Amino acid sequence: MLALVTGGAGFIGSHIVERLLAEGNRVRVLDDFSTGKRGNLPESADLEIITGDVGGFATVGKAMQQVDVVFHEAAVASVPRTVDDPMGSQRTNYQGTLNILEAARQEGVRRIVFAASAAAYGDDPGLPKTETMPVKPLSPYAVDKLASEYACQVYHRLYGLETVCLRYFNVFGPRQDPSSPYSGVISIFADRLINRSQPVIYGDGGQTRDFVYVTDVVDANLRAATVEGVAGNVFNIATGEAVTLNELLNTLCGIFGLEFQPVYHAARSGDIRHSAAAIDKARELLQWQPVVTLDEGLASLLESLGAVA
Repeated sequence: MLALVTGGAGFIGSHIVERLLAEGNRVRVLDDFSTGKRGNLPESADLEIITGDVGGFATVGKAMQQVDVVFHEAAVASVPRTVDDPMGSQRTNYQGTLNILEAARQEGVRRIVFAASAAAYGDDPGLPKTETMPVKPLSPYAVDKLASEYACQVYHRLYGLETVCLRYFNVFGPRQDPSSPYSGVISIFADRLINRSQPVIYGDGGQTRDFVYVTDVVDANLRAATVEGVAGNVFNIATGEAVTLNELLNTLCGIFGLEFQPVYHAARSGDIRHSAAAIDKARELLQWQPVVTLDEGLASLLESLGAVA
C-alpha cells in the first residue's frame, strides 16, 4: 500500500508515518515544514518526502499519484492564528481539504481519513459530545474543519470516494512542540515545569478537556483506513473522560514534586469551556478502544522531553 500523509512531519502525522512504515507500507509525506520538522521523520527507503503546500492544487495532484489511502493531517492547528488570519488559514484548512478530495477523486484513491476536530461542537452545554449533536463552531478553525467534514461527505455521496472523518479531542504525546504558544496545554505545562517557570492558564482553569494519547489516535486512523463499511462516517476520537486544567496542572506538579501557582490570563477568543466525548460509535463501528491512560501518557511524554518523573 502507498499511503499519503499530509502534514506528515508534524506531531500526529509523524506518528502515523512511523506506524505505517513499521507495518511494511510505502509512505509519501506532503508537508510545507512551516511547523513540521524533518527530524520527526525516520530514515527509510520506503519514505518519500515532498515539500509543498496543500493549498496548491498542482502540488497536491503530484503528491496523489498512485496513492491508495490518504491520511489528511495538514492544518493550521491554532485557533488564535485562525482568529487573527481567517483568510490565510482557510487556504490550508478548507481549500487544502478540497484539493485533497478532488485530486483523490481524479486519481482513484481508495479512501481518505480526515483529521476533523471536536471544535465543531462549540460550547453547546450538552455532555458528553455525540456525533449526532448540533454543531456550533466558534472560530474560523472550527468552521474550516466542519466545512471540510461536509466536503468529505459530499464527495462520498456524490462521487463514491470513501472518506472517514475523525473528530480529534485533545491529543497529546511526544513530538508536540512545547515552544509553540499554540501547542497542546500538556506539553506546554510540562515544558514550563521542567524549566521551573510559572505555568499560564487562560481562563480560570475550570475548563475541562478530554485528553487522548497520540498512539491511540494513530490506532484510530489505521482502523478508519481499513475497516469496511465505515465510509461517510464521522467519529469522536477521545477517551470519554474529562479533567480540568487545574487538575491537570496539579497532577503534573505532583509528578515533578513541585508546587506552582499558575498565572491566570483572560480566556482566549474561540476557546471552548467544556469538552468530553462519547466514543460508543468508534467502539462499535471501528472496533477501536483507547488503551493509554492519562498517567501513562504523561509518563511517556515526560520521558520524551528528558524529564525524570
